[in-house]
Amino acid sequence: MNETRLSAGVIIVRDIEQEPRFLLLRAYQYWDFPKGLVEPGEDPLTGAIREVEEETTLNGLVFAWGEDYRETRPYGPMNKIARYYMARSDHGEVFLPVSEELGHPEHEEFLWVDYHGAVQRVSERVLPIFEWACGVMRGRG
Repeated sequence: MNETRLSAGVIIVRDIEQEPRFLLLRAYQYWDFPKGLVEPGEDPLTGAIREVEEETTLNGLVFAWGEDYRETRPYGPMNKIARYYMARSDHGEVFLPVSEELGHPEHEEFLWVDYHGAVQRVSERVLPIFEWACGVMRGRG
């Protein structure tokens, strides 16, 4: 059995026009929440926060619902598991900086979407985790 690799990210919510909106990033045809590989020896939550800042320039996330998380089943050629936390981002503009490794941004675009917009875009792999996050927000976590 191949060894799994852990990536960690954050489902980020922000109230826009009195409605919760979720930050999605698009790479190729895939929409997902900000995430990336956890570095060796790095705490997964620290890695998730680092990846959010590297991919979006957002910082100062507020983990209003605690540090609970959910993980996907292993997927892809790297046998990756994606761990997602959830947090609020009440300030700051999203910017997709150029990755030093790639020479261009990791993602082509970002969107702040409502619940239905997220459900329409995220993959089946991520959908149960997004539903968990929405349940936590509604107090049914």
